[in-house]
Amino acid sequence: MLFTSGPDSAPLFLGIEDDAGQRVGVCAYVFMANRRVTRNRPADEHRLQIRHGDVNDAAWRSESHPVGFDPIGVDVTIVVGAHLEVDLIVGLDPLVYTPLPLGISVFFKDAEIDEAKRSGWQVWERDNISGVRRSSPRTEFGVETLVAVSPDRFLDYLRFERTAQALRLEPPLRFRAAVDQSVSRPASGVHALEGEYLLSAEEILNIIRERPRLGMAVRGGVAEQHLYNLLSADPDATDLRLGQQEGPPDLFVTVGSAGLVTVECKNASPKTLKDGTPKVETQKTRASKTDPKSRRYEPSQFDVVAACMYGPWGRWEFRFKRSRQLDRDREYPDRIAAIQRIDASWSSTLLDALAT
Repeated sequence: MLFTSGPDSAPLFLGIEDDAGQRVGVCAYVFMANRRVTRNRPADEHRLQIRHGDVNDAAWRSESHPVGFDPIGVDVTIVVGAHLEVDLIVGLDPLVYTPLPLGISVFFKDAEIDEAKRSGWQVWERDNISGVRRSSPRTEFGVETLVAVSPDRFLDYLRFERTAQALRLEPPLRFRAAVDQSVSRPASGVHALEGEYLLSAEEILNIIRERPRLGMAVRGGVAEQHLYNLLSADPDATDLRLGQQEGPPDLFVTVGSAGLVTVECKNASPKTLKDGTPKVETQKTRASKTDPKSRRYEPSQFDVVAACMYGPWGRWEFRFKRSRQLDRDREYPDRIAAIQRIDASWSSTLLDALAT
């Protein structure tokens, strides 16, 4: 600990250096968490009280209390509960809890705390609904992501929080990132690409954001990874592997009685058709000079196309359809049409698509 602003004011500012000499500044909004039997509440419940000396000052509670973020992204902001009884730190999403809703309690269960004590890192979702203090849920998705960590994983938590805030992750993506962070990283927190390119993670991400063609290529890989994660969690899907060959399919997966199924992943366009229906481009990037129809896919090249709906919906969800049911090209009827409407004929799961 290089610096602390002390316990007499909020937020708490910390200067920390790890064993590898990496330094981080922390702006911490710290509250108390505990386990108290409360009348008319479940017996297996813990609570984190968002309160700063505001017990008898209703006017001060009702004022806006925005969470502070470093505008240049050097310091990281955290909103946490110190659960001294179980020696855990419970982290809330600072992007969701600004302004601070002083006077409320955030509840969670024994099961989450027990797992956090066992593993040192536990991630879960909590319903976020409207209440007396607000007329609508705090998040668009109606859920929020919480992370409970043991003190020895605090630096890992700071690294996770820095990434989550830099990317402004929505709760579902924050959940995935927190799960991925559950395996402790080296103390330096430096990714192999940062060392190889001699650039920081933020600089690499800015390069991707500022170059549209590069960003498009990365989004393709990101969509494939989200699809892989989705199917990995599907109990009906087994023996999942990414395609390493040139050209389709992107994934090979065994699905129940259907056996081996090949899946091609495509990003739906952010621009919808005139009637508002989403669309997806199902053709190759370029065609052979000697074969103009070579840009079009043959239905036999993959069994199912998975359309990633982040473009039109802003969510990493997928819609599935068998290749044999896709619209055919008017000029080349043995090939798949370049543009497909993502309408009600598409399925929300791979298994449902295979049943059609």
